[in-house]
Amino acid sequence: MLLRPLRIWWLALALLLGLWWDGQAWSYLGGVTLERQRSRQSRRARWLTQEFLGLGSAFIKLGQLLSARPDVLPAELVEQLATLQDRVPAFPFAVVQDLLEQELGERCAEIIDLESEPLGSASLAQVHRASLRSGRQVVLKVQRPGLERTFRLDLEVMQQVAAAVQRHPRWGRGRDWIGIAQECRRVLLRELDFRLEAEHAARFRQQFLDDPGIRIPAVVWELSTRRVLCLDYVPGIKITDRQALLEAGIVPAAVAEKGAASYLQQLVRFGFFHADPHPGNLAVAADGALIYYDFGMMGQLSSRLRGRLGSMVRAAAGRDAAGLVKELQQAGVIAPGVDPGPVRRLVRVMLEEALTPPFSANVLERLSGDLYDLVYGQPFRLPPELIFVMRALSTFEGVGRSLDSGFSLVAIARPYLLPLMTSSGGSGGGANDLFNEISRQAAEVGSRALGIPKRLDDSLARIEQGDLQVQIRAGETDRLLRRLALAQQAAGQSMLLAGLAVAAALLAVSARPALVIIPLLASLPVGLSWIKLQGRLKRDGRIDQLPGVG
Repeated sequence: MLLRPLRIWWLALALLLGLWWDGQAWSYLGGVTLERQRSRQSRRARWLTQEFLGLGSAFIKLGQLLSARPDVLPAELVEQLATLQDRVPAFPFAVVQDLLEQELGERCAEIIDLESEPLGSASLAQVHRASLRSGRQVVLKVQRPGLERTFRLDLEVMQQVAAAVQRHPRWGRGRDWIGIAQECRRVLLRELDFRLEAEHAARFRQQFLDDPGIRIPAVVWELSTRRVLCLDYVPGIKITDRQALLEAGIVPAAVAEKGAASYLQQLVRFGFFHADPHPGNLAVAADGALIYYDFGMMGQLSSRLRGRLGSMVRAAAGRDAAGLVKELQQAGVIAPGVDPGPVRRLVRVMLEEALTPPFSANVLERLSGDLYDLVYGQPFRLPPELIFVMRALSTFEGVGRSLDSGFSLVAIARPYLLPLMTSSGGSGGGANDLFNEISRQAAEVGSRALGIPKRLDDSLARIEQGDLQVQIRAGETDRLLRRLALAQQAAGQSMLLAGLAVAAALLAVSARPALVIIPLLASLPVGLSWIKLQGRLKRDGRIDQLPGVG
């Protein structure tokens, strides 16, 4: 345990140093190219994934959470962390029996035919099938022994690392690492309490009780505790096993559409959704019903955000890029002081892509990638609620395409988004909300119209007095001029470095070679400044390459 904090600190320092190294153009032999950058970043991402697997439970879960944070990590790291498979070797069956006796006491007598071979083993727990005396078929999810102590130690060190990174002038700017660490701590400690997962499962099942096409295991409350969760055994075919589905007479495309419909209902109608719909948590029953498993990671949309989401959908439906950007600003997605111009141009392209038939099968994945690039490249703030929504939807779209190559979540979403287009996301009637929205906009237009004469009169008076100033902001010109200025500074510093190098060479072969230290010391601050300028030029180049920018 004493060496574990040191190992975590070493990992954090090695990652930061590696990311810094990857960002230096001079570190690439033969010159930096986009292909070489991506190749090196992919290797770095695979290394980090293996390190997280080696550190165990808390870091596997941390990696899964960070895979939903494209606003704080490069796209390559996010993509690789999303592939973290939560599977570790099983712990002994004797330990399972001991823990059941500790947690359930006399209630253990209700369990018969407990299978010694687990159905699955993960970082937090492993699952065993069993029968109850009543004949009910169940599964028992049993938490790994000693897990909470390790979790709390790891989370404490994570908090310390986050505080140190937050103080860094580059890595801390525009990102709340301390807040992210606290959010991870809250989420991970909640996952240790299986009573909360039982409540999630029961609530999620309640949402689909009247839908025979969706199946969620029922909770056996009398056999569920903080470290043991008992659910009905609901077997099914793995959702990505297309051949097995066809052999069972199930149409994969129908399964994909059913899953998309259920997901849109979760978001639009209930505001409570499964936040981790990867293939391991989805199956298909023999009658074609979709089965959901694992309710440890659930997402919830607040009523405020659902109302804001309704406004966003209405703006998107009208292809109002400016209105959508304004809603994003009010929702806190765009940080104050950020130039909305590049965002507005990207949003305009996204609306054209997403709302113009024929719908591309992978439009959501491509749009998410564009937004992730923009978010990481600028100091934006994505609320965790929206991050989990985007991650869940893009994950499910990938599952849908594995079932049906022509599957498009956007193409079948319209009927489920109509309530948001005609309401504010609350519980009131859609027609009244639409009427209220029209009335509000009419009042706003009227107010602006009444103010036009006064504004014209003020402007004419300022023209007569010679006080009128016209400010024109050309984003592309500003960016080009800034890059030219930076390039000029870099060229000047390069010449200065070359002069100092020549001076050092002449002094080295002179009668007093010790004086070579003078130009070498003088070149250090110039060299550091030159490296920083190269980094700024590189960042500006990345922004210029964004869709709809430049």
